[in-house]
Amino acid sequence: MTFKSVSTVATLLAAILACVPLVFGQQPSDQGKGNYVIGSQDVLAISVWDQPDLSGKFTVESDGSFTFPLIGRIAAAGLTLRDLETQLRKRLADGYFKNPQVSVAVEQYRSQRIFVIGEVRSPGAYPLTGNMTLIEALARAGSTTIEASGEAVIVRLPAGKAASAPVLPNQEDSSEVVHVNIRDLQSGQLSQNMALQDGDTIFVPRAETIYVFGQVRNPGAYPLRTRDTTVLQALSLAGGMTERGSTSRIKIVRIVDGKKVELKVKLGDPVQPGDTLIVQERFF
Repeated sequence: MTFKSVSTVATLLAAILACVPLVFGQQPSDQGKGNYVIGSQDVLAISVWDQPDLSGKFTVESDGSFTFPLIGRIAAAGLTLRDLETQLRKRLADGYFKNPQVSVAVEQYRSQRIFVIGEVRSPGAYPLTGNMTLIEALARAGSTTIEASGEAVIVRLPAGKAASAPVLPNQEDSSEVVHVNIRDLQSGQLSQNMALQDGDTIFVPRAETIYVFGQVRNPGAYPLRTRDTTVLQALSLAGGMTERGSTSRIKIVRIVDGKKVELKVKLGDPVQPGDTLIVQERFF
């Protein structure tokens, strides 16, 4: 597979997301699916080998249980799929069948969900399936837009506290906030591919802006996609300096405490959101 032109972060991320299942040989949601914890309103597909009358789809009711033929009510909420298989196998073996073969899968995920908001193509709530990760969540939301910053922010509420709606960073004092660099994901650092939990909010903020003027080839406003962008990297966004630009005569106009200040900077110095970078003409 080759990509002749990748001009935006969103395009590159989408390409990487598309390749992830090929790399691992299966969809992320299929990995460890037996460890999925069943919840109310989940629809389960239960199959008993050679017993079609016992096989079918069963909805876990609001009390966390459902009715199964021959057995009656069985508590399912809080169990993993494999735990439920074990319970059904034991109950059916108790006076009904010899060594029954039972499999349980989730037909519809309704009890656990995550929220993906911000600069993604299809923001909204998505079911939490299997060992779902950040990459898979971004893929389901259509990947990031061209206005997205270079990071994703994961907001996680304390254990036992349910989220009925997206939670923004700093909205809940007790929430855990994790910043993930999307470029790290692009470069294949899957250690950044965080596993998600029920109620997580993935927020992709809009990129903030810097302005580059003076002796550069393409002056204008540019999105600041990473927090550690340097003056040199900012100049590259604007196509680099012209022949008359001076590397020793670069200044930043920055608002500090409501006042405009001018700072003389070097190529390795960091820039901040809202900065105006000016490359002045060399003397001779």
